[in-house]
Order: sequence, then structure tokens, then C-alpha cells
Amino acid sequence: MFPLEVFILGLILVAVPYFATNNIANTYLQTVWDPEIGLDREIPVVNWMIIPYSLLYLFYPVTLMLCPRDSRGHAELALGMQTLIMVTAFCCTIFLILPAEIDLRDQIDWDSLSGLELALFEFIHFSDNPWNAWPSLHIVHSYLLARMIARWVVREKGSSGVWGLFLFILWLEWTLLCISIMTTKQHYIFDLASGILVAHLAWLPANRAMDEVGSIGAEECAANSGWTG
Repeated sequence: MFPLEVFILGLILVAVPYFATNNIANTYLQTVWDPEIGLDREIPVVNWMIIPYSLLYLFYPVTLMLCPRDSRGHAELALGMQTLIMVTAFCCTIFLILPAEIDLRDQIDWDSLSGLELALFEFIHFSDNPWNAWPSLHIVHSYLLARMIARWVVREKGSSGVWGLFLFILWLEWTLLCISIMTTKQHYIFDLASGILVAHLAWLPANRAMDEVGSIGAEECAANSGWTG
């Protein structure tokens, strides 16, 4: 039940803050600082890139499925969720203090989209208003989740054969996702750069904490962290 509990917690403390700030910005706020540069409009729209963009939403269930079903894995998952919650709160604070509208969607040629592309673009535009620009949570979340997935796969499955191919596909998807936030006109270049920076800075202490779980044990780590009474 623990992965399910983490999933529900994520919906409450990660998804809800994002969509709440997104709608607040869209309804009540105005751009305070616009990170757009000339190159942002020079990047072409690539219709099919909406597919790797949308695949972010598979990172969450895959992370839960690949989490080791032992006390160490559960402790690492809890640390990962804490990191996601804190970094989401940090980014949402920026979204409210320094809101920025992403006004690039006019570059999309809707008549050129295939059926699948059209459905995905319409879903993304319906559910996600063109705000919450930087740091891109699409990048922040996908980077942190990919690092967690890769950590568990290498330790539990190894990095050769089928699982080596899986890791290659994982990081290929993440690379395409990074490109896609710009070629789908969902984000600026600055959003990508700031997202990678924030994600990596958040991963460093999270990774050290996970290493500590492995060295001293999940139970002692939980006690040291105040997770147990």
C-alpha cells in the first residue's frame, strides 16, 4: 500500500499546488518578468514532439512500479517524495511572485496536426494554462524521477541487456522531453535552463540522503529523521 499512499500524497501536495498556482496566475496575475528571448520564436514547432512532452505523466507510475519493495526502497521513495514536494513548493512560489505568461502558442499550425497530435495538444492546452513558466516543473520533475528510476534499476537490475536498453530509452525520452517543451511552444529556453539547474541542485542532497539510507539502514535513518515515534 505504501506506493499507493505516496501517489495520493503526490496528488495532494504536488499536483494540486501546480494547478492551483497555474489557474491563479491565469485569472489574476500579470507578467512581472518575461524570460523570452529572440531565439525562442526561432525554434520551430515540431508537431510530433507533443508525444515525448506528454510522456512525462508516465514517469510517475513507472517510478512507483520500479521502487524496490523493501524498507530501503520505501525510505528512498519517501525521500524522493519529500524532495518533489519541497521543490514544487519552491517553484510555485516563484510562479506567484514572478509570474510569466508563455505567449508562444500562436506559432502552432493547427491544420497540420495529426489526429493524435491534435488530441494531445488540446488536452495539454485545456489542462495547463500558459503560465508557470520558470523553472519548468516538467523538467524538474522528470529529471528527479529519472534519477530515482535509474538509481533503482542499476542497483536492483543491473545496467546491461534489457535493463540497459531501458535506461537508454529513459534518458533518450528525457532528452526529447527537454527539447519538446520548446518545440511545442510550452516553454522558453530560460525555463529549460532554470529547470535543469533547480532539479540538479535538489537532487544532490536527496541523493546523499538516499546513500545514507543504504549505509546506516532504513530504520535508523527513519529514526534520525523523526519519521518514527
